[in-house]
Amino acid sequence: MTPAGWTVFLVAVSGMTGLLIWCVFKVVSTPGSEKHLHSPADIDTHDH
Repeated sequence: MTPAGWTVFLVAVSGMTGLLIWCVFKVVSTPGSEKHLHSPADIDTHDH
């Protein structure tokens, strides 16, 4: 692979990794975010 290919590859992989880390950080650190998270036990499917 050429140096340009490696550059594009590394920029793309590091960009996606950085975006993933930022998104996880925002979800974990936002105050009050636990009020917006729902577990399957909270979901009423009306299938009685």
